[in-house]
Amino acid sequence: MIIFGTRGYLYQLAILTLVCGHCGNPSAHTLRKRVTKFTLFFVPLFPISSKYATQCTFCGAEQKATKEQAEQLQAQAASAHAAQQHGQPQQPQQPYQA
Repeated sequence: MIIFGTRGYLYQLAILTLVCGHCGNPSAHTLRKRVTKFTLFFVPLFPISSKYATQCTFCGAEQKATKEQAEQLQAQAASAHAAQQHGQPQQPQQPYQA
């Protein structure tokens, strides 16, 4: 008897300050990556799919993102973090539209 299936994993990639496209508030957004992996005998072997999304922490609205958009948002988060380390004030980004 072979036991196989899938299992989902959720990774938080970054936290960004954006203007929400749903509620219009400048708030923190989490950038998340959801990976579905094939499992054999409950051991995850290889990824089947990866999906990216941002979620507003104010209203909870979630918007899908492509891999390229997710990489761009991660780069923005890294540059904002570097600017914050140097004492520069952080401004909310433009509304995120998927």
